[in-house]
Amino acid sequence: MQNSQEFNINTCIQIVKYKRLFKPIFHYKIFNILLSLKKKKKKKNIEILKMPPQHKPTPFNIKDWDPHFLSNPSPPSSSPSRTIRLSPIARFIVDAFRKNDNKWCPNVVAELKKLRRVPPNLVAEVLKVQTNHALASKFFHWANSQKGYHHNFASYNALAYCLNRGHQFRAADHLPELMDSQGRPPSEKQFEILIRMHSDANRGLRVYHVYDKMRNKFGVKPRVFLYNRVMDALFRTGHLDLGLSVYDDFKEDGLVEESVTFMVLVKGLCKGGRIDEMLEVLGRMRERLCKPDVFAYTALVRILVRAGDLDACLRVWEEMKRDGVVMDPKAYATMIVGLAKGGKVQEGYELFKEMKSKGILVDRVIYGKLVEAFVAAGKVGLAFDLLKDLVSSGYTADLEIYNCLIEGLCNLKKLQKAYKLFQVTVREGLEPDFLTVKPLLVAYAEVNRMEEFSKLLEQMEKLGFPVVADLSKFFSLLVEKNGPIMAVEAFAHLKEKGHVSVEIYNILMDSLYKTGEVKKALSLFDEMKGLGMEPDSITYSIVILCLVDLGEIQEACVCHNKIIEMSCIPSVAAYRSLTKGLCKIGEIDEAMMLVRDCLGSVSDGPTEFKYSLTVIHACKSNDAEKVIDVLNEMMEQGCSLDNVIYSAVISGMCKHGTIEEARKVFSNLRERNYLTESDTIVYDELLIDHMKRKTADLVLSSLKFFGLESKLKAKGSSKEVVQVWKEWAEKGQEWAYNCFCAQVSKAATSEEAAYVVEGLQEILIGAAYFYVVTK
Repeated sequence: MQNSQEFNINTCIQIVKYKRLFKPIFHYKIFNILLSLKKKKKKKNIEILKMPPQHKPTPFNIKDWDPHFLSNPSPPSSSPSRTIRLSPIARFIVDAFRKNDNKWCPNVVAELKKLRRVPPNLVAEVLKVQTNHALASKFFHWANSQKGYHHNFASYNALAYCLNRGHQFRAADHLPELMDSQGRPPSEKQFEILIRMHSDANRGLRVYHVYDKMRNKFGVKPRVFLYNRVMDALFRTGHLDLGLSVYDDFKEDGLVEESVTFMVLVKGLCKGGRIDEMLEVLGRMRERLCKPDVFAYTALVRILVRAGDLDACLRVWEEMKRDGVVMDPKAYATMIVGLAKGGKVQEGYELFKEMKSKGILVDRVIYGKLVEAFVAAGKVGLAFDLLKDLVSSGYTADLEIYNCLIEGLCNLKKLQKAYKLFQVTVREGLEPDFLTVKPLLVAYAEVNRMEEFSKLLEQMEKLGFPVVADLSKFFSLLVEKNGPIMAVEAFAHLKEKGHVSVEIYNILMDSLYKTGEVKKALSLFDEMKGLGMEPDSITYSIVILCLVDLGEIQEACVCHNKIIEMSCIPSVAAYRSLTKGLCKIGEIDEAMMLVRDCLGSVSDGPTEFKYSLTVIHACKSNDAEKVIDVLNEMMEQGCSLDNVIYSAVISGMCKHGTIEEARKVFSNLRERNYLTESDTIVYDELLIDHMKRKTADLVLSSLKFFGLESKLKAKGSSKEVVQVWKEWAEKGQEWAYNCFCAQVSKAATSEEAAYVVEGLQEILIGAAYFYVVTK
């Protein structure tokens, strides 16, 4: 205590000697300050004692740690203290914009005229906070209209940034011309701003456009750092040749490469796969400047790994050794992981052993990738050796490593060991998921060990697995790997245990349909309904495919209606199949209605459906050549002609064109061997039948339109029928008579039909083509 008092007295004496003007009262001031600090400290301690007890910190749990937290930081706060502070006059201008809804109008001009003058620096200050590029441009040009006013570089730069914020980078590129026209030629700084903006947005061609304008139009030669930025932007966006042409300009200007220049070239050549040229550039870099460091080499390896060029990776690695570069853990990890993913696991394993021999800490990610690669190569023994090394190094194997090892053992049919490894994951609390048990489930099903399969399912239920959802994934995998037969056999065993769902039935039915087992798929559908399960839209869509293949179009239409009643949409495959089935039986109107329904319901309908509507639209011109042009365009797009397209021709020509033009289309396709002779005859018959249907449908509406329905009912013989026609002919309604004759030929007795054929043969033929006559 005495020492501390002596120290304080000595300190005060030194202060007095240094500040000779100090008075003796200074010591009392120091004493007062110390007393006030002591009182504040006591008050603070009392406040701390009065504070409510805080919660005790919970112990750290590694499972609750989010490794992505640091990579996703919280957004910066937009507190007023961090916003740009404006001068009073700038605030006045911004408020004038705000009062007029940020629109340029006479009121804004009137407010600005209240100011005596708006200097260039004030223009730049206002533009820095503007987000409305249109308003900013108007204000910028108004400022230039002031008497004796000239923009400075700051205002031009602020306008460039404002336009870029509004994504008006094309307008920003014209600023150098504007500056030149206003008597202030642009400098390198203005071009640098534009190049930096385009480079940050990965607009490589825009960067080159600005660079070309800068060098060749305005004669401004970039410095080395700007050349580096231009080349880097071009290489990053995949324009290697343009980047190398910029490097030629660099040498033509007599500039000397820096280390950054060499590294930009090396990365660009690596990305373009030109390894020999890259090594040549590295050699020049060694001769003129220095050897690349480990970070530069690691970046090169990362680029080559991303490009999948592992041979080039190994060559770069040898260059590192030749330069005597000491590899760090990051370089080893990049190289080993790349080799393991690329199928060169043995080379990666050799580097792994080199790391171990040098005493470099091996990351668990390296262990995991090597284990995964060894399992994929069938070397499960080496994978387990790595697991032992991992544990002896003090690491704990994660779930992904165990999943790989379980899959490797299942591939070798060592199911007992695989199950024991699964039990290890449970004991260590790694929370196994479906990826863990998937190989075991598939292997049990393949070797028909269904009892062990059921036991594993029971254990999954106890561990909280979503068994029904996982079984759906299992059957999808089993069908993809071994076909539907094995999957159906496994499902037969699971049905006894009550493990059934609509989704599983859908998977099995779909796989059976794709393999041609249509009747077996429908038997599963009947079985599902027998169990009292409600089919969903996917089920009915699969059933539609099966029924159309069996030719049961009416039943398929019933299933379609079921889907519509459920307020769902059939699959695109069901739409396509049912439409083709309807076209095949001649129900062309219903097929075209289904085409429109499909295109109106799904986001991306079949191409042939889209062209069907285009064909119908082309038929409105009643010109076969235009329809043929649409068909040619369709075939150029790689879409083949099918019965839906041919039915669209029939529907369009019967509704909007003539039967002769439709026949011209089919004859053209026959001449070009797109249609066989038998198919041509079939579609011609469909054309005539569809035309007859159209005539029959319009007869009744014609009779009602002319008020002749009551007269027709009162007449009994065909002679009187002809008299009715004469009444129509007197009214000039020849087309209505044609409709009537078609109805008579379809519905009258044989005697009456014979009379009509004998007396009005030519008109009867015209009745079959009534719609042509009307046109």
